Amino acid sequence: MSVLLIIGIVLVVLLVIVAVQRGGAASQKTRLEDARAEAQRWYERLGGQLMNLHGDDAAARQALSDAGERYNAAGGQLQQAKTEKQFALARESALEGLQYVRAARVAMGIDPGPELPALASAQGTGQITKEREVNVQGHAYKAGPQPGPDTPYYYPGGRVQGRPVPSGWYSTPVWKTALGAGAGVLGGMLIFDALLSPGFGDMGYGDGFSDGYADAAQDFGGDGGDMGGDSAGDFGGGDWGGGGDFGGDFGGDF
Repeated sequence: MSVLLIIGIVLVVLLVIVAVQRGGAASQKTRLEDARAEAQRWYERLGGQLMNLHGDDAAARQALSDAGERYNAAGGQLQQAKTEKQFALARESALEGLQYVRAARVAMGIDPGPELPALASAQGTGQITKEREVNVQGHAYKAGPQPGPDTPYYYPGGRVQGRPVPSGWYSTPVWKTALGAGAGVLGGMLIFDALLSPGFGDMGYGDGFSDGYADAAQDFGGDGGDMGGDSAGDFGGGDWGGGGDFGGDFGGDF
């Protein structure tokens, strides 16, 4: 084999490598631009909704306030995003804000608008389909499928301390307390234990809740059985309403 032939083969190989690398870089750039445009689209849609809506009652005002927080968060994430994943996070924040906008429209008695893409954080969490009320340490807590004077706080669904929390309307934003630190966490988790029974994961709603519940129980110094026993003692058997109630209280789309 002549030297010129070897040189020719090497050049061809190098040209192929350069072409592949350029093609890969172009494809990555295209995906990045697509992710940017997708996040920007939902962010602008959220901004437009916020400009045109003004709620009078507490539930609508609170939902719009939460939507505004997500709008600001999405804007900050868009400014700093440099990767597909970061743009995806900005998109998720904007979509979450639009979920709050839909909730505000429901509270205002107007058409909530078209369905939105599902939130990644809310997958498998389901939704509340029946009103619930429990008493924890002398305080009443409520949750239900519709907004009301006693349930002005909307939650689009997600996981708190590893356990699924269904979408719905709550009397207090317990998820914020449960994501805090110290005694506030324990208080928030106790309320969740009351509203969302430890038997929740055993009633056909998936393993996520029961696994998260066991993990949280261990974090607070006991196993699932200890936590369940303590909760039953603290809350009173009547407050739980029976494990079977939760089969009807929460949507079966877990």
